[in-house]
Amino acid sequence: MNRIANPVPSPSEILQKSEGKGSHGWLSYLAPSSTAMLLLLGIFLAVLTFFVAMAFYHEHPKAEIPHELSQRWRLYFLHLFLNFGFGLGKFLERIGVLKDIYLLRAIMDGIPPFKDKRLLIKDLSFEKVKVRIYHPKMSTTGQRRGVLYFHGGVGQFGSIQAYERTCRHLAWKSNSVFVSVGYRLAPEHPYPAQFEDCVTATIHFLRTAQDYGVDPSRIIICGDSSGGTLTAAVAQALVNRRDLPQLRAQILIYPFLQGVDFDLPSYQQNKAVPILLKERTVTFGLRYLNKDVRLAETLDRWSHIPEDLRLKYKKWVSADHIPQEFKARGYQPSPTLPLAEEIFEMLRPLLNPVFSPLLAEDSVIARLPETFILTCEYDVLRDDGLLYKKRLEDHGIKVTWCHLQEGFHGTIFLANWGRPVVFRSGEKGMEKLVNFLRLM
Repeated sequence: MNRIANPVPSPSEILQKSEGKGSHGWLSYLAPSSTAMLLLLGIFLAVLTFFVAMAFYHEHPKAEIPHELSQRWRLYFLHLFLNFGFGLGKFLERIGVLKDIYLLRAIMDGIPPFKDKRLLIKDLSFEKVKVRIYHPKMSTTGQRRGVLYFHGGVGQFGSIQAYERTCRHLAWKSNSVFVSVGYRLAPEHPYPAQFEDCVTATIHFLRTAQDYGVDPSRIIICGDSSGGTLTAAVAQALVNRRDLPQLRAQILIYPFLQGVDFDLPSYQQNKAVPILLKERTVTFGLRYLNKDVRLAETLDRWSHIPEDLRLKYKKWVSADHIPQEFKARGYQPSPTLPLAEEIFEMLRPLLNPVFSPLLAEDSVIARLPETFILTCEYDVLRDDGLLYKKRLEDHGIKVTWCHLQEGFHGTIFLANWGRPVVFRSGEKGMEKLVNFLRLM
Protein backbone atom coordinates (compact mmCIF):
# COMPACT_ATOMS: atom_id res chain seq x y z
CA MET A 1 0.00 0.00 0.00
CA ASN A 2 1.47 3.37 -0.98
CA ARG A 3 1.83 5.75 1.93
CA ILE A 4 1.14 9.47 1.65
CA ALA A 5 4.16 11.55 2.56
CA ASN A 6 3.80 13.09 6.00
CA PRO A 7 4.46 16.85 6.01
CA VAL A 8 5.27 16.75 9.73
CA PRO A 9 9.07 16.47 10.36
CA SER A 10 10.39 13.14 11.61
CA PRO A 11 11.24 12.79 15.33
CA SER A 12 14.98 12.78 14.55
CA GLU A 13 14.70 16.00 12.51
CA ILE A 14 12.71 17.68 15.25
CA LEU A 15 15.19 16.64 17.95
CA GLN A 16 18.10 17.95 15.88
CA LYS A 17 16.44 21.29 15.19
CA SER A 18 15.21 21.68 18.75
CA GLU A 19 18.66 21.50 20.34
CA GLY A 20 19.23 24.65 22.34
CA LYS A 21 15.52 25.51 22.42
CA GLY A 22 15.15 24.95 26.15
CA SER A 23 13.75 22.17 28.27
CA HIS A 24 10.47 21.84 26.35
CA GLY A 25 12.16 19.57 23.79
CA TRP A 26 10.59 19.01 20.41
CA LEU A 27 7.29 20.72 21.32
CA SER A 28 9.11 24.06 21.41
CA TYR A 29 9.95 23.53 17.73
CA LEU A 30 6.26 23.63 16.84
CA ALA A 31 4.06 26.67 16.72
CA PRO A 32 1.07 26.53 19.08
CA SER A 33 -1.24 26.02 16.14
CA SER A 34 0.87 23.09 14.92
CA THR A 35 0.75 21.47 18.36
CA ALA A 36 -3.02 21.82 18.45
CA MET A 37 -3.28 20.32 14.97
CA LEU A 38 -1.20 17.31 16.03
CA LEU A 39 -3.38 16.79 19.09
CA LEU A 40 -6.52 17.02 17.00
CA LEU A 41 -5.04 14.62 14.48
CA GLY A 42 -4.22 12.17 17.26
CA ILE A 43 -7.75 12.37 18.65
CA PHE A 44 -9.19 11.92 15.17
CA LEU A 45 -7.05 8.83 14.51
CA ALA A 46 -7.96 7.35 17.89
CA VAL A 47 -11.69 7.81 17.24
CA LEU A 48 -11.33 6.48 13.69
CA THR A 49 -9.44 3.43 14.96
CA PHE A 50 -12.15 2.75 17.53
CA PHE A 51 -15.01 2.86 15.04
CA VAL A 52 -13.15 0.83 12.41
CA ALA A 53 -12.25 -1.78 15.00
CA MET A 54 -15.88 -1.96 16.12
CA ALA A 55 -16.93 -2.37 12.49
CA PHE A 56 -14.65 -5.39 12.21
CA TYR A 57 -16.00 -6.65 15.51
CA HIS A 58 -19.54 -6.65 14.12
CA GLU A 59 -18.40 -8.88 11.24
CA HIS A 60 -18.20 -11.74 13.74
CA PRO A 61 -21.16 -13.74 15.07
CA LYS A 62 -22.59 -12.22 18.22
CA ALA A 63 -21.57 -13.79 21.48
CA GLU A 64 -23.96 -15.98 23.43
CA ILE A 65 -23.40 -15.64 27.17
CA PRO A 66 -25.23 -18.51 28.94
CA HIS A 67 -27.79 -17.31 31.48
CA GLU A 68 -26.65 -20.07 33.82
CA LEU A 69 -23.35 -18.25 34.44
CA SER A 70 -23.48 -16.27 37.68
CA GLN A 71 -20.78 -13.87 36.41
CA ARG A 72 -22.09 -13.56 32.87
CA TRP A 73 -21.78 -9.77 32.65
CA ARG A 74 -18.12 -9.91 33.58
CA LEU A 75 -17.59 -12.41 30.78
CA TYR A 76 -19.56 -10.21 28.39
CA PHE A 77 -17.36 -7.17 29.02
CA LEU A 78 -14.24 -9.32 28.71
CA HIS A 79 -15.56 -10.53 25.36
CA LEU A 80 -16.11 -6.93 24.20
CA PHE A 81 -12.56 -6.00 25.13
CA LEU A 82 -11.03 -9.02 23.39
CA ASN A 83 -13.14 -8.64 20.27
CA PHE A 84 -12.13 -5.00 20.08
CA GLY A 85 -8.53 -6.26 20.14
CA PHE A 86 -9.23 -8.74 17.36
CA GLY A 87 -11.00 -6.07 15.33
CA LEU A 88 -8.22 -3.54 15.83
CA GLY A 89 -5.66 -6.17 14.86
CA LYS A 90 -7.47 -6.90 11.61
CA PHE A 91 -7.81 -3.20 10.87
CA LEU A 92 -4.11 -2.51 11.44
CA GLU A 93 -3.16 -5.50 9.29
CA ARG A 94 -5.40 -4.43 6.41
CA ILE A 95 -3.91 -0.94 6.30
CA GLY A 96 -0.40 -2.37 6.42
CA VAL A 97 0.66 -1.18 9.88
CA LEU A 98 1.37 -4.57 11.50
CA LYS A 99 0.10 -8.13 11.51
CA ASP A 100 -2.79 -8.83 13.85
CA ILE A 101 -0.85 -11.59 15.58
CA TYR A 102 1.64 -9.07 16.99
CA LEU A 103 -1.12 -7.01 18.59
CA LEU A 104 -2.65 -10.17 20.06
CA ARG A 105 0.72 -11.08 21.54
CA ALA A 106 1.01 -7.67 23.16
CA ILE A 107 -2.52 -7.91 24.60
CA MET A 108 -1.90 -11.37 26.02
CA ASP A 109 1.43 -10.40 27.57
CA GLY A 110 -0.26 -7.53 29.38
CA ILE A 111 1.45 -5.77 32.26
CA PRO A 112 4.15 -7.83 34.02
CA PRO A 113 3.58 -8.41 37.75
CA PHE A 114 5.74 -7.01 40.53
CA LYS A 115 8.67 -8.95 41.93
CA ASP A 116 7.83 -11.95 44.09
CA LYS A 117 10.03 -12.31 47.18
CA ARG A 118 8.74 -15.84 47.79
CA LEU A 119 10.42 -17.24 44.67
CA LEU A 120 13.83 -17.36 43.08
CA ILE A 121 13.23 -16.67 39.37
CA LYS A 122 15.86 -17.12 36.70
CA ASP A 123 15.92 -17.09 32.90
CA LEU A 124 17.93 -19.89 31.27
CA SER A 125 18.16 -21.90 28.07
CA PHE A 126 17.61 -25.64 27.75
CA GLU A 127 19.42 -26.60 24.53
CA LYS A 128 18.67 -23.16 23.00
CA VAL A 129 15.05 -23.24 24.19
CA LYS A 130 14.28 -20.27 26.43
CA VAL A 131 12.91 -21.15 29.85
CA ARG A 132 12.16 -19.37 33.11
CA ILE A 133 12.60 -21.30 36.35
CA TYR A 134 10.58 -20.58 39.50
CA HIS A 135 12.11 -21.98 42.68
CA PRO A 136 10.21 -21.56 45.99
CA LYS A 137 12.31 -20.10 48.82
CA MET A 138 10.41 -22.00 51.53
CA SER A 139 12.41 -24.73 53.23
CA THR A 140 11.75 -28.34 52.35
CA THR A 141 13.20 -31.76 53.07
CA GLY A 142 14.61 -33.66 50.13
CA GLN A 143 14.17 -32.85 46.46
CA ARG A 144 11.10 -31.12 45.11
CA ARG A 145 8.78 -32.13 42.32
CA GLY A 146 9.40 -30.41 39.00
CA VAL A 147 6.79 -29.11 36.54
CA LEU A 148 7.31 -28.03 32.94
CA TYR A 149 4.61 -25.64 31.78
CA PHE A 150 3.71 -25.24 28.08
CA HIS A 151 1.62 -22.11 27.58
CA GLY A 152 -1.41 -21.75 25.32
CA GLY A 153 -1.89 -19.45 22.35
CA VAL A 154 -2.39 -21.78 19.35
CA GLY A 155 1.37 -21.83 18.78
CA GLN A 156 1.23 -18.21 17.62
CA PHE A 157 0.97 -16.07 20.75
CA GLY A 158 1.38 -16.45 24.48
CA SER A 159 4.78 -16.32 26.17
CA ILE A 160 6.72 -16.80 29.39
CA GLN A 161 5.73 -13.26 30.36
CA ALA A 162 2.04 -13.84 29.63
CA TYR A 163 2.01 -16.86 31.96
CA GLU A 164 4.16 -15.31 34.67
CA ARG A 165 1.26 -15.05 37.12
CA THR A 166 0.07 -18.60 36.47
CA CYS A 167 3.48 -20.20 37.00
CA ARG A 168 4.29 -18.09 40.06
CA HIS A 169 1.03 -19.05 41.74
CA LEU A 170 1.31 -22.76 41.01
CA ALA A 171 5.00 -22.92 41.97
CA TRP A 172 4.43 -21.23 45.33
CA LYS A 173 1.17 -22.94 46.26
CA SER A 174 2.41 -26.44 45.37
CA ASN A 175 6.00 -25.88 46.57
CA SER A 176 7.27 -27.08 43.19
CA VAL A 177 10.08 -26.06 40.88
CA PHE A 178 8.31 -24.71 37.80
CA VAL A 179 9.89 -24.41 34.35
CA SER A 180 7.96 -22.16 31.94
CA VAL A 181 8.95 -23.08 28.39
CA GLY A 182 9.26 -20.23 25.88
CA TYR A 183 8.95 -22.27 22.72
CA ARG A 184 9.24 -20.59 19.32
CA LEU A 185 6.09 -19.20 17.76
CA ALA A 186 4.51 -19.43 14.32
CA PRO A 187 4.45 -18.04 11.69
CA GLU A 188 8.09 -17.01 12.17
CA HIS A 189 8.86 -20.59 13.19
CA PRO A 190 6.44 -22.92 11.36
CA TYR A 191 4.74 -25.90 13.01
CA PRO A 192 5.98 -28.30 14.41
CA ALA A 193 8.83 -26.16 15.83
CA GLN A 194 6.69 -25.61 18.94
CA PHE A 195 6.42 -29.33 19.64
CA GLU A 196 10.13 -29.87 18.96
CA ASP A 197 11.09 -27.16 21.46
CA CYS A 198 8.85 -28.65 24.14
CA VAL A 199 10.32 -32.12 23.63
CA THR A 200 13.84 -30.70 23.77
CA ALA A 201 13.17 -28.78 26.98
CA THR A 202 11.52 -31.80 28.63
CA ILE A 203 14.37 -34.18 27.80
CA HIS A 204 16.93 -31.66 29.07
CA PHE A 205 15.07 -31.21 32.35
CA LEU A 206 14.63 -34.95 32.85
CA ARG A 207 18.39 -35.39 32.45
CA THR A 208 19.44 -32.46 34.63
CA ALA A 209 16.64 -32.33 37.22
CA GLN A 210 18.94 -32.87 40.20
CA ASP A 211 20.91 -29.75 39.27
CA TYR A 212 17.77 -27.77 40.14
CA GLY A 213 16.91 -29.64 43.34
CA VAL A 214 14.27 -31.76 41.60
CA ASP A 215 13.63 -35.47 41.99
CA PRO A 216 13.80 -36.95 38.42
CA SER A 217 11.02 -39.41 39.29
CA ARG A 218 8.64 -36.55 40.18
CA ILE A 219 8.59 -34.54 36.95
CA ILE A 220 5.21 -33.47 35.56
CA ILE A 221 4.36 -31.77 32.28
CA CYS A 222 1.46 -29.35 32.12
CA GLY A 223 -0.24 -27.04 29.64
CA ASP A 224 -3.47 -25.20 28.87
CA SER A 225 -5.38 -25.04 25.57
CA SER A 226 -2.83 -25.61 22.76
CA GLY A 227 -0.28 -26.01 25.56
CA GLY A 228 -2.40 -28.98 26.60
CA THR A 229 -2.03 -30.29 23.05
CA LEU A 230 1.75 -29.97 23.36
CA THR A 231 1.67 -31.65 26.77
CA ALA A 232 -0.23 -34.66 25.44
CA ALA A 233 2.01 -34.90 22.35
CA VAL A 234 5.23 -34.69 24.40
CA ALA A 235 4.02 -37.38 26.80
CA GLN A 236 3.26 -39.63 23.82
CA ALA A 237 6.64 -38.94 22.24
CA LEU A 238 8.48 -40.08 25.38
CA VAL A 239 6.63 -43.33 26.18
CA ASN A 240 9.27 -45.49 24.47
CA ARG A 241 12.34 -43.66 25.80
CA ARG A 242 14.22 -46.05 28.06
CA ASP A 243 17.19 -43.70 28.45
CA LEU A 244 15.14 -41.17 30.44
CA PRO A 245 13.21 -41.13 33.73
CA GLN A 246 9.51 -41.70 33.19
CA LEU A 247 7.16 -38.76 33.58
CA ARG A 248 5.27 -38.79 36.87
CA ALA A 249 2.10 -37.26 35.37
CA GLN A 250 0.62 -35.01 32.71
CA ILE A 251 -1.84 -32.16 33.30
CA LEU A 252 -4.14 -31.13 30.45
CA ILE A 253 -6.11 -27.91 31.00
CA TYR A 254 -9.01 -27.57 28.51
CA PRO A 255 -6.82 -29.08 25.75
CA PHE A 256 -7.34 -29.16 21.99
CA LEU A 257 -6.85 -32.84 21.10
CA GLN A 258 -8.35 -33.63 17.69
CA GLY A 259 -8.83 -32.14 14.24
CA VAL A 260 -11.31 -34.74 13.01
CA ASP A 261 -14.74 -33.59 14.19
CA PHE A 262 -15.56 -29.94 14.77
CA ASP A 263 -19.26 -30.70 15.23
CA LEU A 264 -19.22 -32.53 18.55
CA PRO A 265 -21.86 -31.50 21.12
CA SER A 266 -19.51 -29.02 22.81
CA TYR A 267 -18.81 -27.31 19.47
CA GLN A 268 -22.53 -27.02 18.73
CA GLN A 269 -23.49 -25.82 22.21
CA ASN A 270 -20.62 -23.37 22.74
CA LYS A 271 -19.81 -22.14 19.23
CA ALA A 272 -20.57 -18.53 20.22
CA VAL A 273 -19.53 -18.64 23.89
CA PRO A 274 -16.49 -16.48 24.70
CA ILE A 275 -13.56 -16.62 24.81
CA LEU A 276 -12.87 -19.38 22.30
CA LEU A 277 -15.53 -19.14 19.60
CA LYS A 278 -15.75 -22.05 17.18
CA GLU A 279 -14.86 -19.79 14.24
CA ARG A 280 -11.77 -18.59 16.10
CA THR A 281 -10.73 -22.14 16.99
CA VAL A 282 -10.78 -23.39 13.41
CA THR A 283 -9.26 -20.26 11.89
CA PHE A 284 -6.31 -20.11 14.27
CA GLY A 285 -5.76 -23.85 13.92
CA LEU A 286 -5.46 -23.51 10.15
CA ARG A 287 -3.14 -20.53 10.51
CA TYR A 288 -0.99 -22.54 12.90
CA LEU A 289 -0.59 -25.21 10.21
CA ASN A 290 -0.04 -22.53 7.54
CA LYS A 291 -3.20 -23.55 5.69
CA ASP A 292 -5.74 -21.43 3.83
CA VAL A 293 -8.31 -20.23 6.38
CA ARG A 294 -11.00 -20.52 3.71
CA LEU A 295 -10.85 -24.26 4.34
CA ALA A 296 -12.66 -23.64 7.63
CA GLU A 297 -16.03 -24.26 6.01
CA THR A 298 -14.94 -27.79 5.10
CA LEU A 299 -14.05 -28.62 8.67
CA ASP A 300 -17.66 -28.32 9.84
CA ARG A 301 -18.16 -31.82 8.47
CA TRP A 302 -16.29 -35.07 7.85
CA SER A 303 -15.60 -34.29 4.21
CA HIS A 304 -11.84 -34.06 4.81
CA ILE A 305 -11.62 -37.66 6.12
CA PRO A 306 -11.42 -40.73 3.82
CA GLU A 307 -13.88 -43.55 4.49
CA ASP A 308 -11.31 -45.97 5.94
CA LEU A 309 -9.94 -43.40 8.37
CA ARG A 310 -13.42 -42.21 9.21
CA LEU A 311 -14.34 -45.67 10.49
CA LYS A 312 -11.07 -45.92 12.42
CA TYR A 313 -11.38 -42.55 14.09
CA LYS A 314 -15.04 -42.99 15.02
CA LYS A 315 -13.82 -45.52 17.60
CA TRP A 316 -12.20 -42.59 19.43
CA VAL A 317 -13.86 -39.42 18.13
CA SER A 318 -17.62 -39.61 18.15
CA ALA A 319 -20.56 -38.02 19.93
CA ASP A 320 -21.59 -41.59 20.78
CA HIS A 321 -18.81 -41.61 23.41
CA ILE A 322 -19.97 -38.39 25.06
CA PRO A 323 -22.12 -39.01 28.17
CA GLN A 324 -25.77 -38.10 27.66
CA GLU A 325 -25.65 -35.46 30.38
CA PHE A 326 -23.39 -33.35 28.15
CA LYS A 327 -25.93 -33.41 25.32
CA ALA A 328 -28.72 -31.97 27.43
CA ARG A 329 -28.11 -28.41 26.21
CA GLY A 330 -28.67 -29.58 22.65
CA TYR A 331 -27.04 -31.72 20.00
CA GLN A 332 -28.09 -32.51 16.44
CA PRO A 333 -25.98 -34.95 14.41
CA SER A 334 -24.95 -33.45 11.08
CA PRO A 335 -25.11 -35.33 7.77
CA THR A 336 -21.84 -36.65 6.37
CA LEU A 337 -20.68 -35.19 3.08
CA PRO A 338 -18.68 -37.07 0.41
CA LEU A 339 -14.89 -36.89 0.67
CA ALA A 340 -13.13 -34.24 -1.35
CA GLU A 341 -9.81 -35.94 -2.06
CA GLU A 342 -7.87 -32.74 -2.72
CA ILE A 343 -9.15 -31.33 0.59
CA PHE A 344 -7.89 -34.39 2.45
CA GLU A 345 -4.37 -33.94 1.08
CA MET A 346 -4.31 -30.29 2.11
CA LEU A 347 -5.61 -31.05 5.60
CA ARG A 348 -3.69 -34.27 6.25
CA PRO A 349 -1.57 -32.56 8.99
CA LEU A 350 -4.71 -32.27 11.11
CA LEU A 351 -4.60 -36.04 11.58
CA ASN A 352 -1.02 -36.20 12.83
CA PRO A 353 -0.97 -37.14 16.55
CA VAL A 354 1.37 -34.20 17.20
CA PHE A 355 -1.53 -31.91 16.24
CA SER A 356 -4.29 -34.35 17.30
CA PRO A 357 -3.01 -36.46 20.23
CA LEU A 358 -6.41 -38.15 20.55
CA LEU A 359 -5.58 -40.03 17.32
CA ALA A 360 -2.50 -41.80 18.73
CA GLU A 361 -2.44 -45.58 18.48
CA ASP A 362 -3.58 -47.75 21.37
CA SER A 363 -0.02 -48.98 21.98
CA VAL A 364 0.99 -45.38 22.81
CA ILE A 365 -2.09 -44.48 24.85
CA ALA A 366 -1.65 -47.56 27.04
CA ARG A 367 1.79 -46.41 28.24
CA LEU A 368 0.98 -42.84 29.21
CA PRO A 369 1.49 -41.56 32.78
CA GLU A 370 -1.16 -40.67 35.34
CA THR A 371 -3.25 -37.78 34.02
CA PHE A 372 -5.16 -34.77 35.30
CA ILE A 373 -7.74 -33.38 32.83
CA LEU A 374 -9.62 -30.13 33.39
CA THR A 375 -12.67 -29.38 31.26
CA CYS A 376 -15.13 -26.48 31.20
CA GLU A 377 -18.84 -26.77 30.48
CA TYR A 378 -18.94 -23.66 28.28
CA ASP A 379 -15.96 -24.49 26.07
CA VAL A 380 -15.90 -25.81 22.50
CA LEU A 381 -12.99 -28.07 23.55
CA ARG A 382 -14.91 -29.71 26.41
CA ASP A 383 -15.58 -32.92 24.50
CA ASP A 384 -11.94 -33.31 23.41
CA GLY A 385 -11.10 -33.67 27.09
CA LEU A 386 -13.99 -36.05 27.72
CA LEU A 387 -12.99 -38.28 24.82
CA TYR A 388 -9.34 -38.40 25.89
CA LYS A 389 -10.41 -39.22 29.44
CA LYS A 390 -12.37 -42.19 28.11
CA ARG A 391 -9.48 -43.44 25.96
CA LEU A 392 -7.05 -43.27 28.86
CA GLU A 393 -9.40 -44.98 31.30
CA ASP A 394 -10.19 -47.69 28.74
CA HIS A 395 -6.47 -48.53 28.81
CA GLY A 396 -6.20 -48.51 32.59
CA ILE A 397 -4.54 -45.11 32.96
CA LYS A 398 -5.43 -43.34 36.21
CA VAL A 399 -7.27 -40.08 35.43
CA THR A 400 -8.20 -37.29 37.82
CA TRP A 401 -10.96 -35.26 36.17
CA CYS A 402 -11.95 -31.76 37.14
CA HIS A 403 -15.02 -30.33 35.41
CA LEU A 404 -15.86 -26.67 35.98
CA GLN A 405 -19.63 -26.38 35.61
CA GLU A 406 -19.44 -22.60 35.17
CA GLY A 407 -16.07 -22.70 33.45
CA PHE A 408 -15.18 -21.31 30.03
CA HIS A 409 -12.03 -21.44 27.91
CA GLY A 410 -9.30 -19.28 29.46
CA THR A 411 -10.68 -19.12 32.99
CA ILE A 412 -7.49 -20.61 34.50
CA PHE A 413 -5.27 -18.10 32.68
CA LEU A 414 -7.34 -15.25 34.16
CA ALA A 415 -7.31 -16.63 37.70
CA ASN A 416 -4.40 -14.47 38.91
CA TRP A 417 -5.01 -11.23 37.03
CA GLY A 418 -6.94 -9.38 39.71
CA ARG A 419 -10.60 -8.97 40.60
CA PRO A 420 -11.96 -7.36 37.40
CA VAL A 421 -11.17 -10.44 35.29
CA VAL A 422 -11.05 -13.26 37.87
CA PHE A 423 -13.89 -15.78 37.79
CA ARG A 424 -14.87 -18.20 40.53
CA SER A 425 -14.50 -21.10 38.10
CA GLY A 426 -10.85 -20.16 37.54
CA GLU A 427 -10.14 -19.95 41.26
CA LYS A 428 -11.77 -23.35 41.80
CA GLY A 429 -9.77 -24.86 38.95
CA MET A 430 -6.53 -23.45 40.34
CA GLU A 431 -7.27 -24.98 43.72
CA LYS A 432 -7.86 -28.40 42.12
CA LEU A 433 -4.59 -28.12 40.17
CA VAL A 434 -2.61 -27.28 43.29
CA ASN A 435 -4.18 -30.17 45.23
CA PHE A 436 -3.27 -32.61 42.45
CA LEU A 437 0.32 -31.36 42.31
CA ARG A 438 0.75 -31.73 46.06
CA LEU A 439 -0.08 -35.44 45.76
CA MET A 440 2.60 -36.12 43.15
